[in-house]
Amino acid sequence: MSARSIRARRPRSRREAGARESLLAIVLILEAVMFFFPMMVVFGKHELSPGLAFGGGIGAIVVLAIASRLVRFPAGVWFGWLLQAAILVTGLIEPFMYVVGAVFLALWIYCFVKGGQLDRMNARRRAAAEAEPPSA
Repeated sequence: MSARSIRARRPRSRREAGARESLLAIVLILEAVMFFFPMMVVFGKHELSPGLAFGGGIGAIVVLAIASRLVRFPAGVWFGWLLQAAILVTGLIEPFMYVVGAVFLALWIYCFVKGGQLDRMNARRRAAAEAEPPSA
């Protein structure tokens, strides 16, 4: 490949993420970061074997991080809803996770609703801006 062909390539235009996608991805990343702490609590209280505590915790962190990249697709959003339910179910292992899961579920719902509202508002603004004739 010559230097000329490298320079001749046009840079890819980056897809712009909507507000809902961005907000839901943030919630999932926060949940991934949060999962470190219950993993340590479960390990410290000897509620599960060390392998299961760390394996499950690290597995949950990885799945939540991957899911944060999938919310751009409708199936990824549904997967996020499923993960919210799974986090609530972790309360069976550590009861305080019911509280943590409920807080994150409330945050997920708020971001889902508010992100949709912001996306619709931004779409209306773009449509209005495209409909206006250029000023002289």
